[in-house]
Amino acid sequence: MEINANNIMLVVATLLLISVFVGKAGSRYGMPALLLFLGVGMLAGTDGFGLQFDSAQAAQFIGMISLSIILFSGGLDTKYRDIKGILGPGLVLATAGVLLTTVITGAFIYYVFHWLAPDYAFGWIESMLLASIMSSTDSASVFSILNSSKSGLKQHLKPTLELESGSNDPMAYMLVIMFIGILESGVHNVDTGLVVDSTVLLCRQLIIGAAGGFIIGYISVKIINRLRSDNEFLYPVTMLACAFFAFTLTEIAGGNAYLAVYLAGLVVGNNRIDLKRTIATFFGGFTWLVQIIMFLSLGLLVNPRELLPVAVPAVALGVFMILVARPLAVFTSLLPFKNFTFKARCYISWVGLRGAVPIIFATYALMSPAVEHARFMFNVVFFITILSLIIQGTTVNRMASALGLRDTLRENAFDGVDLPEHVTAALTEMDVNASLLSNGNTLKEIELPPHTLVMMVKHGDEYIVPKGNTHLYLGDTLLLITEKNDAPKQSGR
Repeated sequence: MEINANNIMLVVATLLLISVFVGKAGSRYGMPALLLFLGVGMLAGTDGFGLQFDSAQAAQFIGMISLSIILFSGGLDTKYRDIKGILGPGLVLATAGVLLTTVITGAFIYYVFHWLAPDYAFGWIESMLLASIMSSTDSASVFSILNSSKSGLKQHLKPTLELESGSNDPMAYMLVIMFIGILESGVHNVDTGLVVDSTVLLCRQLIIGAAGGFIIGYISVKIINRLRSDNEFLYPVTMLACAFFAFTLTEIAGGNAYLAVYLAGLVVGNNRIDLKRTIATFFGGFTWLVQIIMFLSLGLLVNPRELLPVAVPAVALGVFMILVARPLAVFTSLLPFKNFTFKARCYISWVGLRGAVPIIFATYALMSPAVEHARFMFNVVFFITILSLIIQGTTVNRMASALGLRDTLRENAFDGVDLPEHVTAALTEMDVNASLLSNGNTLKEIELPPHTLVMMVKHGDEYIVPKGNTHLYLGDTLLLITEKNDAPKQSGR
């Protein structure tokens, strides 16, 4: 069945509903939801139920829009205080790590594909192009899998991995565009002039992209805080427009749009803005929607029967990237940093998830007439993405446990209760323990920090508005409002 204007709403609604149920069922067995969304798209395609979708350009457009929202939302949720101590290693992994992964993987493709796939014996530029397409970790996959885990990670691993995956797409994108441009110019050998020109291009894109992200991010904060609208739903819509401005204006200026949109979200998320919670809630739900649509469209684009002929080289390359290329790149990149143990570096190496981003980058090769074996590259990338999500995606939590890196997260008893940012106070939680009840078991008898009031008491599944004679019991949780400088150490928020 061909997707057209008459049936597109029915097709989209059906696929979305199936994806939600499949993703919910799969999460019980530790399967990454994004892998299942991809599977639904493949099952619905030409080799399955017969939906015809073969436009690489449309898939690339959907991916570009989706990634801009995912990266902006990722920046929005990233707190500077969480990444302050790991900015160095995170950014080195996102730049030098991507470059090293490309070089190591490209060398493997050049030397090994000659006998694994003789019909596709790539030259150096083609090898580096295929390697660069797969060189970055996927932000959608990393954010989704790490955030779905109910446990934390030690040694600041979660913010490190999120910072890397959110900021390494620009480097991979620039390498992909650079190698495609080289092929389109008819150059097939690397020389000094080419290296210099490419380095200048990379630096220019990084500088303009970073500047564009910071500038548009701060402008977005000013716009939101001056909106003064009675309709709170206009705030997230305005912020969505700002995210698209960050992407498109930076692209027009010659900078890297993916870097710009992530940094714009980071700036917005770390500044005081009106109705921040409404905006964050909107982007949280919208991000899941675009992720589902993106993975479904990419699944529809591939023909599963074309994956079998590339299985041998794809499995060999995928295993090499998981066990050799990624670990080598990570350990080399982190040599200057001593704040990660050997086990932590092993875990960072393991969470080198591939996902939608490499597939989207592969569509750039599909659309270029200069890339002779673009369809082969696309199928290899798609196969490796599935392999990565199955092998790595399903074992992220188990690997953390095996390495002793899992950390217990305290669940907030009053999740969803928050104060506007302009209120100079903080909400904190305190568990009732024996020492707190040493002077008595009523609210008026316990000792609290100065300038602190108890707003609510959680007793079992019951929420109580407290009075002075309210009895407290071991295991109860108190919701406190306090001056920020006097927040108690027992706080769980």
